[in-house]
Amino acid sequence: MEVESALHSCKVHQSRAITSRVHGFFHLTAVSFLLYYRLTNLFHQNDTLLSFAWALITVSEFILAFIWALTQAFRWLPVTRSVSVESIPSDVSLPGIDVFVCTADPKQEPTVEVMNTVISALALDYPPEKLSVYLSDDGGSYISLYAVKEAFEFAKSWTPFCKNNGLKTRCPEAYFSMLADDERLFWSDEFKVREEEIKSKYENFKSNVEKVGEKDENNCVAMDRPPFVEIKPV
Repeated sequence: MEVESALHSCKVHQSRAITSRVHGFFHLTAVSFLLYYRLTNLFHQNDTLLSFAWALITVSEFILAFIWALTQAFRWLPVTRSVSVESIPSDVSLPGIDVFVCTADPKQEPTVEVMNTVISALALDYPPEKLSVYLSDDGGSYISLYAVKEAFEFAKSWTPFCKNNGLKTRCPEAYFSMLADDERLFWSDEFKVREEEIKSKYENFKSNVEKVGEKDENNCVAMDRPPFVEIKPV
């Protein structure tokens, strides 16, 4: 409980809550009168086509009223949560975290993008002994198996690079694109040399995965198969 109270604070906006409730009351009144009007006049139409059109409008307005009612939950009591990681006591033992990345078909889900998700999870700013990353491949593809092994080897260089330099962008594909240009403006020459080495490894990783995927992309999924589990300790 102490960790939870230190991690975040919750503030209730009473003024916004009152305004939202008043607005919701007037809206509910208007919607109620509208639905009452639709229902009371539903069977008073002389023309069959007109009655059918009236019924469709009535059903659609009931659906919209139902959707509107569902959206009132978070407006009834609006809150704001703020994270206070710096206030966590230093002697608190952080819990273990399991990250599951799911995939099924390399043809539908590009393997390189899936592996970027795996690598980003491995590079999370969290104690490595308490972080476990799993790739669950429902398609049993040998492409995914090969790619995750390559991703694991690349992560051995990528993860220390991120943590030693305090990088915020932990996805290699995003980091080596224009999205992270501002993050590389004031680094030293030594950092830039190391960055080029990591980039070269990443391009090699991508090339290897894409080549395997291009060889036999039509017969890479095996749905009827025994389960296979492989563990790579860090």
